[in-house]
Amino acid sequence: MLSRLVRQRAPTWRAPTRTSNRPVATLSTNEIRQRFIKFFEAHNHTALASAAIVPSNDSTLLFTNAGMVPFKQFFRHPHTAPHAAVTSIQKCMRAGGKHNDLDQVGYTPRHHTFFEMLGNFSFGAYDKRQAIRLAWAFVREELRLPVNRLRVSVLDADDEAYSVWRDDVKLEAEQIVRLGEADNFWTMGHGEGPCGPCTELFWDTGRGHSEDDRWLEFWNLVFMQHYRAADGQLHPLERPCIDTGMGLERVASIVQGVDNNYDTDELRGLVGAIGQGGVEFRRIIADHLRASAFLIAEGVHPASTGLGYVLRRIIRRAVRAGRKLGMRGAVLAPLYGRLEAAMGAAYPELAASRAVVVAVLAAEEDAFLRTLDKGLALLETRVFAAQGTDAKIVGAQDVFTLYDTHGFPADLTQAIARDHGWAVDIDGFEALLQRSRLRNRERSRGELGVGDNAGGGGAQAAEIAAVCAEWQNDELICDARFCGYDLDPEARDGSVHARMLA
Repeated sequence: MLSRLVRQRAPTWRAPTRTSNRPVATLSTNEIRQRFIKFFEAHNHTALASAAIVPSNDSTLLFTNAGMVPFKQFFRHPHTAPHAAVTSIQKCMRAGGKHNDLDQVGYTPRHHTFFEMLGNFSFGAYDKRQAIRLAWAFVREELRLPVNRLRVSVLDADDEAYSVWRDDVKLEAEQIVRLGEADNFWTMGHGEGPCGPCTELFWDTGRGHSEDDRWLEFWNLVFMQHYRAADGQLHPLERPCIDTGMGLERVASIVQGVDNNYDTDELRGLVGAIGQGGVEFRRIIADHLRASAFLIAEGVHPASTGLGYVLRRIIRRAVRAGRKLGMRGAVLAPLYGRLEAAMGAAYPELAASRAVVVAVLAAEEDAFLRTLDKGLALLETRVFAAQGTDAKIVGAQDVFTLYDTHGFPADLTQAIARDHGWAVDIDGFEALLQRSRLRNRERSRGELGVGDNAGGGGAQAAEIAAVCAEWQNDELICDARFCGYDLDPEARDGSVHARMLA
């Protein structure tokens, strides 16, 4: 992080003497969208609409989690790109696996499940010098951010980027921080793929108890120069490319002068429409409304596996947040009109999908409210009240019975128990779950007639055995009731592994 070097080299950093009397531009979130696209169009970029949140041609990701995802193949093969330079505002999602911000949403100023990424990309059209100049021009001319509240970081070995900031942009030396590869060398996860050094722009919030709190990173310019092979070796790309990403919610918080992304105009309107009470729960609802609405608009429906389960979990988390605020009915469906009013100008699909989105939200919320009421009553009467005040652990068998008999999710039992100050024997539950899986698989084998007494010819027996082996590895078939999921959006096959109960 930038702050680590600040503490080492300049714990009492002196602001540059150059200042600007121009105020920061006061822009709405939608005005920022419009200015960004128009700026880069004026600089010979082709504006592209956002790609889908659910990638259609990338099996390594569950969701589009960065603005560069739709263009990954062009960095390695720039001659195949339909345009040499493009700009976009990409809808992104981080709600599962490695890139999972779900549990932090509502409790921090900047975590979201759904967010938007402003980006400009070059597939051989221009180099890092032009990329830096364009970024600086947008920051100064369109956003009007004062020079004395900006700082940048560069890779310690990237003398070219350093010289551009110092000699072309004319930043003071103390505003340019050199950092190592851990901070300023971008790669696509830990595997093979395009990569390269980067430079990041930071805003001095003037607040916070530490340098980490004070400095807000808001724009990352990646200079795609290499391709990292599976063995870790770096090879030069056919043409150096540019990949930049600036979080819309972050830059909106800067130009609107607020400390929290949820206090920016579009999100503030949603949070305020929810009413009074714990602000963290109202922020959860606002965030999850955006995430669930855009997923449903793309055709994802709540389900017990894969993408549908991620959506279901988001909706259920919003309903539970509503309960924390004393709301007894649906929380998302009634707010959809507010979301459409806030973001409909930028995303016409919200209006086009209104009927479907509202219907799906209402049905899922209603179903979960019934499950929630039933599970809460069972926990109160059979667990919390029955064990008195000394025991503060929900036993494995209780967790298993709630789910196996009543369909109450184990992770929800954990959340409710935590609210009551109780622990949950989740290890014991997992052991019971595993035994249930094994029994169910053995039963499946027996029903298929596989074993010492199985009849039929050798070929038929072999075919049955092969089918049975597949079923044993397919938890969607062997087990019947969902109790969670394991997924890795970086997996090469894009696999999603469901955990089920018999």
